[in-house]
Amino acid sequence: GAYFMQRQAGIAAVGLVAMLIISKIDYHILTKFVTVLYAAAFILMALVRFTPLGVVVNGAKRWLKIGIQFQPSEIAKIAVIVCLPYMIIKMGRQVQTLKACMILGLAGGAYIFTDNLSTAIIIFGITAGLIFVAHPKVKPFLLIGAVGVVLILGLVLFLYATVDPETNENFRIGRILVWLHPEDFADGDGYQTLQALYAIGSGGFLGRGLGNSIQKLGSVPEAQNDMIFSIVCEELGIAGGIMVLLLFSYLLYRLFFIAQNAPDMFGSLMVSGVFIHISLQVIFNIAVVVNMMPNTGVTLPFISYGGTSIMFLMAEMGLALSVARQIRFQDV
Repeated sequence: GAYFMQRQAGIAAVGLVAMLIISKIDYHILTKFVTVLYAAAFILMALVRFTPLGVVVNGAKRWLKIGIQFQPSEIAKIAVIVCLPYMIIKMGRQVQTLKACMILGLAGGAYIFTDNLSTAIIIFGITAGLIFVAHPKVKPFLLIGAVGVVLILGLVLFLYATVDPETNENFRIGRILVWLHPEDFADGDGYQTLQALYAIGSGGFLGRGLGNSIQKLGSVPEAQNDMIFSIVCEELGIAGGIMVLLLFSYLLYRLFFIAQNAPDMFGSLMVSGVFIHISLQVIFNIAVVVNMMPNTGVTLPFISYGGTSIMFLMAEMGLALSVARQIRFQDV
């Protein structure tokens, strides 16, 4: 019964040691390996698709097995967090379109090579967020965001009006239809979403008690992964869910503090990238669990089960701590 906890605890312990080691290293050394890191992320993702090293898990070929099994798309997230700040600092307003497309190429690579749209969206979100932070103007981003929201809403309404759920064979369009009316797909694709909502509802305000979840025994598919927040709410109630959100809020506040007080622009942008990454994954995961957006398969940082995710998240925390170690405050 403690299989997932024991395995995750072991991987987290290794990740903690790695985080402490990375935190002791001067983050400026990363500027010497920007090209290598970018190329490695792209090549490893390509190996998933074009070589026998790619491994299928739960019907998706997103894993690479080279002695150990991991998701190369996680390396792509760190690559964009490190490479884009360096590019912004090095080139400033002289950043060429080709160079910008190279960074966006990581998002395209995640989608094309690993068929992982959710990771591609997160990488694109990190890229857009860092450009927004570094850019002196806000209005262009507000305009682009507003247009994007209108286009997405228009697409959803168009699909709802024109696509027949009985004949649709595209699973991504199917996810949108399930999101709009999960009760109509209770015996199929909507089953996971409905069971997660039942888990949250049955927990009430204070929950059933730690370890007393009924839904995790089989009713909620992948309860230890994407839908773990619903189990948190079932066992610890809405109060427990709010506590988890407060913990994430405090973590993001500390990352914001480090980014704001970093000794240079490279450190500030790099920590901002970590901030954007974690905030996007938290928002996407919880929004999916409470059915505020279509299922994306995004894990909840530090809580969902998964060795690759926790290791690379701890590495990102190590980068943030490396920047924090070089902050010097002056007495006023």
